[in-house]
Amino acid sequence: MSAMLSALIEGFRGLARSLGRGLIALCLGLCLMLSACSGSATGLSGNYVDDTVAVAGSLLNTIALSADDPARSEAETQARSLMNDYMARYRPRSAVNGLSSFTTMQTALNSLAGHYANYPNRPLPEALQERLSKELKKAESSATRGA
Repeated sequence: MSAMLSALIEGFRGLARSLGRGLIALCLGLCLMLSACSGSATGLSGNYVDDTVAVAGSLLNTIALSADDPARSEAETQARSLMNDYMARYRPRSAVNGLSSFTTMQTALNSLAGHYANYPNRPLPEALQERLSKELKKAESSATRGA
């Protein structure tokens, strides 16, 4: 009888360990999913005006870097990521994607992304740099006005 009781107790212990591991795995999975869905991972706040001003400012700083600046490569990589995050967040929003500030911003981001995709190791041509500067500043000011 005691052998049977001992085996039964060991069975419950094994079940408790398995359930505990499963519960820990479930909690870990939920934590990872929730952290992946948070806005802080992208660096964007979720506020269209603030994000537009921040992205435009960051991109203006990036395109102003000289061709021989050692930080240029890393800045361009971060700029690509920021542009992708911005467009992924705001392109689907109908309340935002019809604004003139968004269309101006989208034009600038598409031009810059095209340059980075087609000429990854070349600096921005002066004409493109000037045009992007104008468009980013215009998008920034339009967004703050609410347009």
